Amino acid sequence: MKNLTASLTAFWMLAAAPLWAQSSPVVVELFTSQGCSSCPPADAMLHKLAERDDVIALALHVDYWDYIGWKDEFAVAAYTDRQRGYARAKGQRTIYTPQMVINGQDDVVGARPMEVSELIHRHHSHAPKVALDIKRVGGAIEISAQVLESAGPMSVQMVRYTPSSEVAITRGENRGQTLNYANVTDDWTELTQWDGAEPLLITAEAAGDQPVVVLVQSVGYGPILAAAQVR
Repeated sequence: MKNLTASLTAFWMLAAAPLWAQSSPVVVELFTSQGCSSCPPADAMLHKLAERDDVIALALHVDYWDYIGWKDEFAVAAYTDRQRGYARAKGQRTIYTPQMVINGQDDVVGARPMEVSELIHRHHSHAPKVALDIKRVGGAIEISAQVLESAGPMSVQMVRYTPSSEVAITRGENRGQTLNYANVTDDWTELTQWDGAEPLLITAEAAGDQPVVVLVQSVGYGPILAAAQVR
């Protein structure tokens, strides 16, 4: 318990440390499941990450634990496919929960706060390769971007999420628990692919008041080069 308390204290001290100047927050994708008994600590950590302005924290619920007694109501097969895509890109043969992927590049067990914090801090020290700006205009999002450093073919993606959702789980490994999930991803759409030769200026429909995230990612589950959100 002392070691855990010390680790969490150091985690939040590092989280509050001054950051290298950059134009883009760090994206943390948590692959999780309501049917995974190891996931609640990572789900709780995502709440803390979601409070930070320098981080975009996203919960992607996967469906491969649904068979063990509890069907995750947030699970989407496409998020399992995204996790498998990251694994293939890195030459990994297996996927697991809870897994956090940091800026599309580094992955770590989602319940290890110090490792997660160190990776976030490391990514903040990288110079941005893409300048990205988004703004909400009525029921749409205006997106503009410009390459700062050659990055190859890129995918421009839009994400919608629900900031907080509480679920009472009655079966499976987490039965009897009522869990609160942060930034539950509801929709993930590729808007366009972009070669960066010319500045990007597009508009995407985004009705309603849900937060919107836009990502610019190297094609093929590569690094996330820029990200922005409007809440």
